[in-house]
Amino acid sequence: MVNSARIRLLEGLLPNHCALCRMRSYRHLPLCRPCESELPANTVACEQCAIPLAGANHLAASRLCGQCLAHPPPYDRVIAPWLYGEYLARLIQRWKYQRERHLTPVLAHLWLKKAGRRTDIDLLIPVPLHWRRRWHRGFNQSELLAAHLGDHVAAAGGLTPDLRTVKRHRPTAPQSAMCAAQRKRNLANAFTVSRPCDNLRIAIVDDVLTTGATAAALSRALKQAGARHIEVWCLARTPTPYI
Repeated sequence: MVNSARIRLLEGLLPNHCALCRMRSYRHLPLCRPCESELPANTVACEQCAIPLAGANHLAASRLCGQCLAHPPPYDRVIAPWLYGEYLARLIQRWKYQRERHLTPVLAHLWLKKAGRRTDIDLLIPVPLHWRRRWHRGFNQSELLAAHLGDHVAAAGGLTPDLRTVKRHRPTAPQSAMCAAQRKRNLANAFTVSRPCDNLRIAIVDDVLTTGATAAALSRALKQAGARHIEVWCLARTPTPYI
């Protein structure tokens, strides 16, 4: 009750404006409800890699894409509640490349709105950046998102993101223009796990899943360290993987 009153008072004194349409948002987030309603949800997707499935049966007991059936990835599940469409891409790019960190609560809200509160995770690991990339950018966007999501994990007091277990021990080239095979080669042996993860249930936090090369490389390292179950929590999935 007190927090709600404070939010209403703050909104009255310093109103938020939507990061997309620039109109007043009339809520505690810089995203208005009409713009939020335009974001495409990833509603019918592969249960393992979250790639959208065209014409899939909503009532099917199990939905896996052909790629996951033929070549299962090292992670067990991807939770990517949104598609990487124009509006969400604009928010993520401003957050990530224009250093608009105030958008972190908006993006966390969007993930939690669809994915909900989780109860079954032992460790929350943001995808690590190499120290050079972090120094150049000034922050790791996956750490920012993981810190907000960790507050809503139903463990005692939530989960603090683990920044020590995994390190990116060598720099990798930017992957935005790479195909899937190039991304896989680029990330080979890029991550080092510093301690045993025996029987742990781990969530890897990232912004967008495209080919899944980063998530796969990190998952392999964690599985080799003994992890039992690995999920990938990301904001969005690209509609089709790069070839």
